[in-house]
Formats: sequence, C-alpha cells, structure tokens
Amino acid sequence: MKKGINVWSFPQGTVKETLMLAKSAGFEGVELALNGEGELSMTSTEKELLAIRGMAEDFGLALYSLSSGLCWDYRLSDDDAAMRQKAKDMIKKQLETAKILGADTVLVIPGVVNVEFSSPEKKVAYDVVYERALEGLGELKSYAEALEVNIGLENVWNKFLLSPMEMRSFIDTVGSDYVGSYLDIGNTLYCGYPEDWVRILGKRIKKVHFKDYRMQAGGLHGFVDLLAGDVDYPEVVKALGEIGYEDWVSAEMIPNYKHHTDAIIYNTSYAMDRILGRK
Repeated sequence: MKKGINVWSFPQGTVKETLMLAKSAGFEGVELALNGEGELSMTSTEKELLAIRGMAEDFGLALYSLSSGLCWDYRLSDDDAAMRQKAKDMIKKQLETAKILGADTVLVIPGVVNVEFSSPEKKVAYDVVYERALEGLGELKSYAEALEVNIGLENVWNKFLLSPMEMRSFIDTVGSDYVGSYLDIGNTLYCGYPEDWVRILGKRIKKVHFKDYRMQAGGLHGFVDLLAGDVDYPEVVKALGEIGYEDWVSAEMIPNYKHHTDAIIYNTSYAMDRILGRK
C-alpha cells in the first residue's frame, strides 16, 4: 500500500508548503482539496492546476485523490432542488479538476440525514436522502466513467449508510465500476468495526482514510493520533491484505496540534510506517 496524507492534516499554508512538508516527512503522495476560493478552487484554470501538478511531480509526490469541504455546503440530498443541482455541478468540477491533477479518485459525501458539526438544524428523512443520493449519483456516474475518475463515497457521521452491508448494497445499486467506497477507518467506530467494513466492501473500496478514535472520549473529541485510539490496526491491515488492497491509504489528522502543528505530520508518518510494517 502507498502512504499518503490529506491536506487538512497540515498547518494552513500554500500548496507548495504543504508538499514540501509532506515530502520532508516521508509521504509518497498528498490528497488535496477543492475549495470555494483560493489557490485550488472552483475557479482555478487548467494552467493553474497543471502548475500544481507539476509542482507535485517536482517533489516526487503523487496527487492521487481530491476531497472537498464543499460537500457540506452543497448536498445531493438537500430539500432545495437548486442546491442539489449545485452539488452535482460541484462534483463534476471536482472530477474535472482531479483529472487535470492526475488523481484517479474524488471523495464525495453521498447524502446527509443530519450532521452535528455542519448545519445541524438541517434534517432530511432517511428514505428521501437515499432516493436523492441514488438519483444524483446515477447522473454523475456517466461523467465519472467518461473522465475515468472514481467517485469514492465516504462513510461519515451523516446518519446515512450506517453499515457496510448497506453501503455495499447502495454502491451495487448505483451500478458503476467508477463508483465505490472511500473507506474512513476511524469513522467506522461510530457504529461498527473497520475490519468488517473492509471485508464486506472488498473490491468496492477505491481509497482509504486512516484515522484513530478513542471511544471513551466520545464526540469529535475522540479523534486522536494514529495508534492512540481504539482502532485495531493490525486487524485492519490484515483485512486489507485479504481483499488484495494495494492502493493509497491517506492519513486525515483532524484536529491539528494546537502548537508546533508540523509535528503531527512527522508523527503520523512514523505511525503509518509502523502500521504498514515498514518499521
């Protein structure tokens, strides 16, 4: 498996500063994020994106997937049809951007019943979210297929697709080789065990996030450094080996350290080497 890290793990800075730190810490690639504005955004030109890709290549780093916090602003399950269309337009832009950057996967939140950390006042009925998510991804899958960029559906605390069997069924219903799972290991402890998710989803897994979670802490405060929580990483790695997964695993370290935030990048790199059996 290849060792990567998500851009949200880093201190705020430029793409170049992020890439430099990732390279210094021993990562092989970085998962960047599409933003509403800024250096890598919805308005970035092809020339600007190719410059970012070239910068990564100069550092010897891969840009293998593209996430986006805009999924919380524009939801495929929103009650407002105009907002659902904005969500589809955003994901299309995300797919186009990933293609230019050389990434083969985008991270997408399929739908939201309710989420406590982003617009908690919004609540949409579960069955309605299911149908709207299927409709949106049914349209988007042909776009992904044409670009040959995967849509990876992340399991997040969105009160939707709560089990690996339901996620598997949902993906199979969408029915595209370019729509699969972006499996977040730490997020599964909310209502299950990551090794079960790995074995049940199998070849549907497009990419993997590494996080750790301490159940006793609870809530968002439960996310901790890799190997400091309750994830059984030896069992997770065993399960990934059983399904033949050899793609990218990305650390997503949220929250950052309050002081000397660059230290989390080096600590995470070492922890991932231990998890992957490199040290």
